[in-house]
Amino acid sequence: MSNLLVAEHVSKHYGAFTALDDVSLAIPAGSIFGLLGPNGAGKTTLIRIINQIIYPNSGRIVLDGKALAATDIRHIGYLPEERGLYNSMKVGEQALYLARLKGMSKTDAKSQLKFWFERLGMEGWWNKKIQELSKGMAQKVQFVVTVLHRPKLLIFDEPFSGFDPVNADIIKEEILYLRQQGATVVFSTHRMESVEELCDHMALIHRSRKLVDGKVTDIKKAHKANVYEVGLEAADHNQLEREIMEKFSASQANFASIHADLKLRIELGDEDPNDLLLFLTSRARVNHFVEVVPSVKDIFIKNVTDHA
Repeated sequence: MSNLLVAEHVSKHYGAFTALDDVSLAIPAGSIFGLLGPNGAGKTTLIRIINQIIYPNSGRIVLDGKALAATDIRHIGYLPEERGLYNSMKVGEQALYLARLKGMSKTDAKSQLKFWFERLGMEGWWNKKIQELSKGMAQKVQFVVTVLHRPKLLIFDEPFSGFDPVNADIIKEEILYLRQQGATVVFSTHRMESVEELCDHMALIHRSRKLVDGKVTDIKKAHKANVYEVGLEAADHNQLEREIMEKFSASQANFASIHADLKLRIELGDEDPNDLLLFLTSRARVNHFVEVVPSVKDIFIKNVTDHA
């Protein structure tokens, strides 16, 4: 898979303060890429550099194989965390104006607005002023004007902020739809479950430096520790637990089950999980046998804590 966007050794300083320190990233074309990090980590700085709002002190950004140029802004759609709509303007008038700024013809802009307004249930909003809308409704308008010009790169900074769960799910579906249409999506969020649901790739930035980068599945594999949760049914749970404790490193586990099982968390180290399963099936009915794979939240917390 080719990369649509590449950051090469990007650094940004404000006097003695370092906002980004030699950060390199490669964002594959057609992917959904999660940009993660605590507040103040440098995520927004990198996003602003990609959007040419600010410039790096060193390093460069490459878009579609070429060094980022001023004219490339037409290929980028940016939804900032701090929204920027004009409260006193009517929704349709404002959306049309912003579309024209992106280089769309009036005819094309109206056609795309009709498509998105119908798709998101906004048909009756054209003559409403932004100040008449709820925060969630205004967020929908902001989303539409971000994607309207069909950019090849979409950057969403906290895209689900202000949405109730129903509308947050609608926006998630639209992000997936845009990826299906060929867009590459970068989003920064504190909602780790959204990264789990949507992202193919991710990077974690902390204190201006990149700590983790790659495919989400590869990152999870690198952080898993050969640990299994097991649910066992036997005549004597106490005897079974003693036998397991003698052979493996095990502790009590807590997970949902419809059975009155002995529930254990077993750490294997370098041992083969097949050997564990063979041992267990020779002594009990195995109702639950699941490898413990760390969530994105687990990985985030561990890396940030380790580099505190």
